[in-house]
Amino acid sequence: MRKICIINQKGGVGKTTTVVNLAHGLATAGKKVLVIDLDPQGNVSTCLNTRSERDIYDILVGSDNASLCTKQVNDNLDVISSKETLTKAEVLLAGEQSRETVLKRKLSTITGYDFVLLDCAPSLGLLNQNAMLYADEIFIPTSTDALGVVGLTTMIKAIDKLNEVFNHQAKITQVIPTLYDTRSKLCKNTLQELKNNFDGVLADPIHTSSKLKEAPKFGKSIFEYDKKGRGAKDYHALVDRVLGVQANAPLQTPAPVQTAPLEMPAG
Repeated sequence: MRKICIINQKGGVGKTTTVVNLAHGLATAGKKVLVIDLDPQGNVSTCLNTRSERDIYDILVGSDNASLCTKQVNDNLDVISSKETLTKAEVLLAGEQSRETVLKRKLSTITGYDFVLLDCAPSLGLLNQNAMLYADEIFIPTSTDALGVVGLTTMIKAIDKLNEVFNHQAKITQVIPTLYDTRSKLCKNTLQELKNNFDGVLADPIHTSSKLKEAPKFGKSIFEYDKKGRGAKDYHALVDRVLGVQANAPLQTPAPVQTAPLEMPAG
């Protein structure tokens, strides 16, 4: 079972879009997939057109077993949703013993899936630390602009620090360029910089697409909403890559970008 955290502390880089379309593509390919929404905005439910009475909050803070909070979307795709009450969870978890690994313990009963995908809010807070310590792999969607590269570097340093402090072995196995515009010189230059620094883990870019933005309004993946369009083609390539790439590639922090060291919250 591949446990994958899809995360970037920078907002607006296509995390949920990537989670939903990757999940749908993997499920269509015959893989059993569970999506866990760790963002209080609950956008996964909107994108998948599903709601459930119990959600991730009831697992983290209550005593509900994960199976009680899991809802089937289709034959191969299940979801554990979230809503705004999840904002309270971070405060409540702060007082827990070994607070950074609560999610790992609570989800220990989950079995039977080929992939578990965690959609994370744009932050480096306690919930996201829990997500990274549960996961074996980390995917980082990053916008193809200067700020996207800086945010990516900061994210990598945070992951390295978390692995070091908690003796964890999560590996960054996919860096996913998003919002790529072939007409933009900045996008082209940024993509080249990513290629120079992330060879081996860099996916093909996800092009900017109005259809990708529209699909959630109808509760559909891009494969359902515009199956012949560029967005579907891009995410199909990502699905193929994820199915074909082994989770064993190391990743080095890129040299060209310098940021201040990130301090993890005291625990």
